[in-house]
Amino acid sequence: MKIVVDENMPLTQALFAEFGEVVALPGRTMTAEQLADADILLVRSVTKVNATLLSQGNKLKFVGTATIGTDHIDKTFLAEKNITFASAPGCNKVSVGEYIISALLVIAEKYQFSLSGLSLGVIGAGNTGSAVAGKARQLGINVKLCDPFKAQSGDPRTFVSYDEALKCDLISFHVPLTRNCEHATFHLLDQKHIQALRSDQILLNASRGEVWDNQAMLSRQQSAEPLRLVMDVWENEPDILHELVPFTEIATPHIAGYSLEGKYRGTFMLYEAFCQQFGFEMKKQLSPLLPIADICSLSLQTAVNEAVLKKLIHLVYDVRRDDARFRHLVGQPGQFDEMRKKYPERREWSSLSVVAESDRNVLVDLGFNVSGF
Repeated sequence: MKIVVDENMPLTQALFAEFGEVVALPGRTMTAEQLADADILLVRSVTKVNATLLSQGNKLKFVGTATIGTDHIDKTFLAEKNITFASAPGCNKVSVGEYIISALLVIAEKYQFSLSGLSLGVIGAGNTGSAVAGKARQLGINVKLCDPFKAQSGDPRTFVSYDEALKCDLISFHVPLTRNCEHATFHLLDQKHIQALRSDQILLNASRGEVWDNQAMLSRQQSAEPLRLVMDVWENEPDILHELVPFTEIATPHIAGYSLEGKYRGTFMLYEAFCQQFGFEMKKQLSPLLPIADICSLSLQTAVNEAVLKKLIHLVYDVRRDDARFRHLVGQPGQFDEMRKKYPERREWSSLSVVAESDRNVLVDLGFNVSGF
């Protein structure tokens, strides 16, 4: 087989080389000619997989995206061509959850308040939203879930309306990008909603940039009562609205899900789907492929509280690193994609083994590897 992959996907050689020739190409600039003799195509969110890209791909049997979102894939076209499709739902839910918590802890320290007792509206209660909610609860945050599809499907959890979620102290968006359908998410946060928000609210978007009306958000931020924003995703990536960046608390180039574990997990999920589709034996496992973290163990000598958790969490991942890098390079030609391509290694909290005498359940529920638990 000829297996064409995005050059920024990890593990492709390790997982797929036994099945054929692995050809790595830049994801955003793939062409129909490059896919003319491809059997397999593995991409990320920067590649628009549609009739134009696949116009010469007559041998193509399988398309996979190592992402949870699929708005960049024309699934109807793939079905018409009898091309099997696979994605990686939940592959980066842990990474995004850790990004959100890291960001909230930074803002809480900056403005000198505690997260405990605040309300968090989680818009979208799928894999990622649920991961965010679970971690937030361990910090004493009162979580309110908003997901009309889950509510209508009989999900036993309690849900609130969108308007009620928008009244929370903290509001985090975790929805796919959809248009022209019931509960469409394109500009879900539109000018009307943006103008109605309180200036003390904190909004976070680590889903898709088009879920927020960025131009309307800029207008609000230029007013006398700006909001506190955490933005990992932007409209029209990579050609984003640069003028909005200075009006954010934290700004990053669509990397919330870019932990090493999250990226490895995404590729591995495609490997699992590929083997199942073609009847191959799965000879590889994910855990042995993960490297040991630079800081892999420590002993905690005190009870766990928000201040201790902040030290522990930011030892593994401090979102301010990515924010500083983004602000330094944003606006330079090609740098949005380059920052993603050359993203420094980032580990998940599970890479750190903690020896703790108390509050071990909290640490485990947050995702740390607690020794002897």
